[in-house]
Amino acid sequence: MSTSTDIVTDDITPLSAVTSDTVTSDTAYAATGTPSRREHLAWIDIRGVSDHLRDALVQAAIHHRISGIVSDDPEVLADLPPTVRRVLAVPAPAVDTDVAATVDVVLGVHSGDDENVLVDAGPSTEAGVHVVVSDADTLRHACEIVRRAPWTVLTFTDPTKIPLEIVIAAAENSGGRTVTVVNDIEDAEIVKLVLEHGSDGLLLSPRSADDVATLAEVIRPTADRIELAELTVTKVEHIGMGERACIDTCSLLEKDEGCLIGSFSTGMFLSCSETHPLPYMPTRPFRWNAGAVHSYVLVPDNRTRYVSELQAGQPILAIRSTGEVREVRIGRVKIERRPLISVSATAPDGRKVNVIAQDDWHVRLLGPGGSVNNVTDLKPGDKLLGYAPAESRHVGLPITEFCDER
Repeated sequence: MSTSTDIVTDDITPLSAVTSDTVTSDTAYAATGTPSRREHLAWIDIRGVSDHLRDALVQAAIHHRISGIVSDDPEVLADLPPTVRRVLAVPAPAVDTDVAATVDVVLGVHSGDDENVLVDAGPSTEAGVHVVVSDADTLRHACEIVRRAPWTVLTFTDPTKIPLEIVIAAAENSGGRTVTVVNDIEDAEIVKLVLEHGSDGLLLSPRSADDVATLAEVIRPTADRIELAELTVTKVEHIGMGERACIDTCSLLEKDEGCLIGSFSTGMFLSCSETHPLPYMPTRPFRWNAGAVHSYVLVPDNRTRYVSELQAGQPILAIRSTGEVREVRIGRVKIERRPLISVSATAPDGRKVNVIAQDDWHVRLLGPGGSVNNVTDLKPGDKLLGYAPAESRHVGLPITEFCDER
């Protein structure tokens, strides 16, 4: 791609932000069941597909609550329920106002240096622009358009995601939304995460109804909170040597952020990351000195894994003392032989829980309010934060059955 290093958003003269009467409010989006601004949108493009496949794709989109359907046939869009945004693609800025009134968004194709890039969609329909970014000039135009248009659909001809990063930065606080064309599901996963927030929406031309279902899974927000419980320490024991693991992640962790780890599947402790000052060594805000190799650790999809099974590249959950959850990737798991300490506690319902960690002052567990507790200073009666699910576990999955862990 011929993009030069001087193509940055600061070089572009700001254009007027979209007014509140040209973009549907977030409240209205919530009322119609479509995602709010903090969530990702999924659109599918059904142009050029056979009637049989088109019907299957539309039904799958409705079933999986896809946000929008793009077509060049207003009759196809006319029968869609109000939960799906009807996006009519037109080849030129001009469109019949009677036709525009039957859809939610009229999407015009931007070519060259056209000054009038916004479709005249009428008072009741939003305007959108489809921009193909293939070089420095079209990238600059995309950055200008995204500040003006309620909807900007973006196609990038090169595999690098740097142009998308630049356009997303240009769109910040503009009031409009970006929808990026993706080639497949793997591409959708990447585009969603560009500059953390990613593109507001993804547009896929699905090959089957299964693609629609998978796209819906990609944009579906993961559980962003977990209900933490207050655990009461009952016993602390120095138990001798064993293997423990450090989990290094590819992310910088907050001071009250940790991983959930424990000896039993029905109770885990919130292990503190090495974000707080340590004597004789620098902080390592990407690491948990997690626990003994037999320990369970909580990972996405409400699963547990043994610490000894974790590998570089796998996902793990980072949990803050407030219960906020995010997914981070493992960069390394380091297992070493060290002295161990056993901490036992009870959950609010009386269940006994346990964690075995390295027996050293700098290993810490989090308590209520994000308090930091050195494991070697713990004593009966101290309060810690943890997770006490009702289910037992079988091969890492929750299951309701009798299970006695000691």
